[in-house]
Amino acid sequence: MNLFKKLFGGGKPSKSPEPAEERRAPLAKVPPPNDPAQDPNMIRVFDKYGREFFISKGEWRKNVLPGSIQSEWNNPEQLYGVILGALNDGFRTDVVDAAWQLYKIDTDAIRGACVWGIVLMEEDRLDEAEKVFRDYISKHGEVGVVLTNLAKVYATRKDDTQAEQLLWRGLEVDPNQDNGFGWYEVIHRERGGEAGGLAALRRVAALPGSWRAQLWLARAALKSKDLETALTLYRESLSRAPRPAPGDLLMQISGDLGNTGHLPEILQLVEPHFDPTTHGLQVGNNLIKAHLDLGQGDAARRIVNQLYALKRPDWKENLSFWDTEIAKARVGLAQPETPQSFQMAMLNIQGPVWLKPESPAAELFPAKSPDGPTVCFLGSTAEIASNSKRVQHQLSDAPGRLSRAVPLFLAETVEFASNARVQTLVPWIVGDTPGFVLGGVPWTDEDAANYARQGDTKSDFAVVSHLKPIADPWTLELRLIRTIDGKCVGTLETSFPMARPEEGLPGLARQLLALLAQQAGVEPVVSPVAYQIPAAPDFAYYLLRLEQLLAVRCGSMDGVPPAFLSGEREILDGNLQLCVAHPGNVPVRLLLVQTLLAMKRVRPDILPEFAERLALLQKEHPLTEPAQAVLQRLFNEVLAA
Repeated sequence: MNLFKKLFGGGKPSKSPEPAEERRAPLAKVPPPNDPAQDPNMIRVFDKYGREFFISKGEWRKNVLPGSIQSEWNNPEQLYGVILGALNDGFRTDVVDAAWQLYKIDTDAIRGACVWGIVLMEEDRLDEAEKVFRDYISKHGEVGVVLTNLAKVYATRKDDTQAEQLLWRGLEVDPNQDNGFGWYEVIHRERGGEAGGLAALRRVAALPGSWRAQLWLARAALKSKDLETALTLYRESLSRAPRPAPGDLLMQISGDLGNTGHLPEILQLVEPHFDPTTHGLQVGNNLIKAHLDLGQGDAARRIVNQLYALKRPDWKENLSFWDTEIAKARVGLAQPETPQSFQMAMLNIQGPVWLKPESPAAELFPAKSPDGPTVCFLGSTAEIASNSKRVQHQLSDAPGRLSRAVPLFLAETVEFASNARVQTLVPWIVGDTPGFVLGGVPWTDEDAANYARQGDTKSDFAVVSHLKPIADPWTLELRLIRTIDGKCVGTLETSFPMARPEEGLPGLARQLLALLAQQAGVEPVVSPVAYQIPAAPDFAYYLLRLEQLLAVRCGSMDGVPPAFLSGEREILDGNLQLCVAHPGNVPVRLLLVQTLLAMKRVRPDILPEFAERLALLQKEHPLTEPAQAVLQRLFNEVLAA
C-alpha cells in the first residue's frame, strides 16, 4: 500500500452511491467515419515509433515505390519484398525492371525465375516467360512450382492438353505446391462436380510426400460429419509435412475444426506445432479463440503475450481485441458481490497523479507553500440507465474512465494555477476481487465532507463531480463542499460532446478556479511554463492516459491480482504516441515515465519491448534542461534490471 500516501477505510458514511466494481479492460477502438483502413485505395504504413499512417496508392506509387526499389536494388531479399508488395497493389508495370534485376541477382534461383517469369506472363511476353522457366529446368532440374508456372504459359495460349500434362508433372515433383494443387482440383471439379474434385484430391494424396491433399479430404470428411476420418487425415498430413509445420497447414486444420465446433481437437493437433515467430497471428488467432471458447483464459493470454513480444505494429489492433475478449471472459467468471461482503475504502493521491511528491521530477515545478488551503477531488459517479441497485462486476467503459479522469485533471489544474494543495480520492473495493467503484448517484454533501476530513491530510474543501452520460452531449456537474460543516457553497455545470471533452472541461476548470477564489480563499497564481496540456484532438487521450496511470498504480498495490489490469501494451504504446505527438511537453513525458515505473511493478516482462522506442524518443525529441536530465534518470530507472 506504499504507492499512495494513504489508503484508508473506516466507517461507511450514511449513504454512499450504489457501486459497481470495474475491472480493467483496454480501450475499444471505434473506427471513425470514412475509415482509411477500409479504403482499397489507401496503403497502411508504420513509422519507427509504431504509429499507423495511411497514404494513397497514387502517392505511394509516385513518391515511395521508386525510392524503395532503388535503395534495395542490390539486396535480393528486400527487393523481393518490394516487388511482391507492388504486385499485390497492382503496380506490375512499375516493377518490370526490378523483377529482371532480381532474376539476375537472386540467391534463390527458384524465386528469381518465378517472379521474372510471372511478370513476363502478365506483360503478355509469353515466349520470354517460357524461356525463363525452361532455362531454369535445363540448368537446375525439374521443380514443381516452375513446372506449374510453365503450365500457365501454355494455358494462356489455350493449349490445355500441354498445360495439364505439365501441371500433373509439377504435382508429381511437388504435390504440395498451393497454386498447382488448387488449380488441378478446380479443373476436375468443374468437369466432374464434387465427385470429380474428390477423385482429384485422392490422386494427389497418393503421390509420395503429399500432405496438402489430405487437408482437403479431411475438410470433406468434416462436411460429412466423419470426425474420426478427418482426424486420421490431419495426423497423416502433419506427419508428412516439413518442420516447422507450414502456417497454411495449421491455419486450415484449426479453421476447419473450429468452424465445425471441434475445439479440443484444435488444441490437441495444432498447438503442439505452433511457433509464434513462424506462424504468427493467423494461426495464433484460431488458438486464442479456441482457448477462450473453452474457458481457458490464461492459455489464451499466454499466446497473446507471445505474439505481442514479436513487436508487429500491424498486429496491435487484433491483439488489443483479444485483450478485451479475455478481460470480458474473466469478468464473466467473477462472482458478484453481495451487499454484506462489499467493503469500500478510499485511495488518496497527493498532487497530480503523474507527479509524486517524492519524485525527482518535483524539482521541475515550484514548491507549494504548506500554508495554503487543501482541496480534495472526488468523482467516480455517473448516471446510469439501469435502476438496479445490485453490485455488479463490469469492464471499465467510457463513463467510468472519465468519472475518474475528471477529478485527476481538475486536481492538477488547481495544483498549478493556485496556492492550494490538492489530493484526489478514489473509491476502491477491497477484498478478493478488488476494483474501482463507479457509483450511479452523486456523493452526498455529508459523505463528501466526511471522506475529505479523513486521513492524515484533511481537506478544507471538496470538489465533487458527477457525470451524466446518458445522452450526447454529456453533462458534468460540480459541487464545492466546505468540509468543516458539509455545506455546498457553489455549483458549476458544463456540457460537451462525448468525443470532444476539450469543448467543456478546460473552461470548467477555469470557472472552478474562480469559484475557489471566491468561496474558499484560494489565491490564483501563474501556472509554471513547464505545465502544458495537449489541446484538441489529443486532450481526450490525455484524460485517458491520466486514468490509465491511476489504474496501473492501483494494479501494483499489494493484494491486487494480475487480472485487474488488461491492455498493458496499449497503455504504454498510447502514452508513447502522445509523447511523439507532443515532443516538448513535460507533463506528457512524465505521464509516460510514471506509467512505465508503475508497470514495472505489475508487468516487468513487457518493458523490454519498448526499450528501443523509448531511447529513440529521448534521442530525437529531447526536452529542454533540466527536464531532459531528470526524465532520463527516470527512464534509466525504468529499464534497469
